[in-house]
Amino acid sequence: MAVTIHPTSLVEKGAELADGVEVGPFCVVSGKAKLAEGVKLISHVSIAGSTFIGARTQVFPFAGLGHPPQDTKYKGEDTQLIIGSVNLIREGATFHLGTVQGRGKTVVGNRGFFMNGAHVGHDSIVGNNVIYATHAVSGGLATIEDSVILGGNSAIHQLGRVGMGAFIGGCAPVVGDVIPFGMVDNRGNLNGLNIVGLKRRGATRETIHTLRAVYRDLFSGEGFFEDRLEAVAERYAAIPEVVRIVDFIRAGDKRPLCTPGGG
Repeated sequence: MAVTIHPTSLVEKGAELADGVEVGPFCVVSGKAKLAEGVKLISHVSIAGSTFIGARTQVFPFAGLGHPPQDTKYKGEDTQLIIGSVNLIREGATFHLGTVQGRGKTVVGNRGFFMNGAHVGHDSIVGNNVIYATHAVSGGLATIEDSVILGGNSAIHQLGRVGMGAFIGGCAPVVGDVIPFGMVDNRGNLNGLNIVGLKRRGATRETIHTLRAVYRDLFSGEGFFEDRLEAVAERYAAIPEVVRIVDFIRAGDKRPLCTPGGG
């Protein structure tokens, strides 16, 4: 399939456009950009810097991808933005380059849905099948794992982590790491498990009951949290979902853990 470029758009020399790429009206594409097959820029899209966009991703008007990070330490270094395949990036979304002080690149996975005004900060890692609802944002060096849903106007603190399958409520200020399969309420507190998400992922009734018991043991049990964590790790070592939660908690060293009621 041929590449199509609207006559009002500017594609700088050096840009690599694969078969079937469509560049609609009033777009600007950097000379360092690479667009894989079937990428579609609807109109008024700005692609800057060393940006790669995976196959069949669609980008809607006024999105800005690959522009400099909002970090005062950035001095124009040639860092990267890497976006996977089959993403839907809606109006006004912004994904920024990485920094040399961080990971050197911002990475977004496949099959994501980024609604209008969504923001992915510098050096972030965003997994597959992620949804950023309207004006959901994640700060620099955040990690958003697979199948996470960020509600509208929610905000993930820089360096924050959100575990696989978690759900963040609308307008939530999330300042701590959210465990896999966790549910965060509109005030930014952990409030149970994302049961609907677990069912959609095919979790059995037995697994859901086990995860509920683990949640109670971790956040409502007696004694020190570290002791409760080790007890859970030993008791449920054969349950992959529990192992994921335990490993996630153990790996946290930048932000506190998001807990029920802020406790």
